[in-house]
Amino acid sequence: MADETPTGTVPAADPTAQELMLQSIYIKDASFEAPNGPNLQVAEWNPQFGMNMNTSGATVAENLHEVVLTITLEAKIAEKIAYLVEVKQAGVFLIRGYSEDETRRIIGAFCPGVLFPYVRQAISDLILKGGFPPFLLPPVNFDALFQQSVEQARTQPQSAIN
Repeated sequence: MADETPTGTVPAADPTAQELMLQSIYIKDASFEAPNGPNLQVAEWNPQFGMNMNTSGATVAENLHEVVLTITLEAKIAEKIAYLVEVKQAGVFLIRGYSEDETRRIIGAFCPGVLFPYVRQAISDLILKGGFPPFLLPPVNFDALFQQSVEQARTQPQSAIN
């Protein structure tokens, strides 16, 4: 009974506690181009796909970080572009109480993983609304991509010296 908090009071938050919360999520930019329209004169719909993915992060305010996951998808049949879609899916994350390395990993791997289902859906919707057959982006391992970029950053300065 002595450990109970009196009714109507809230215990003070620990200022050193780790916090990670999604504050908002939104599409920052989206574009869809179908220069030849959905009725390309082809016998069979079997496009070649090219995909580019990029993440970026910026500090919005103290402990608030905007993370943007950009995906560009191009579908070609022969040498004709069937469609080109690009979506910049963004989110604002509260990140508090983590070390600098942990914060970098959260921004570079965890946050893009949270944003991915949203960008995946937005791209799929744009393709369908453009009159093309459905397309769903394959899953992405952002932890592995982040680790790969960290390893690449470690080896680049050494190779520049040689």
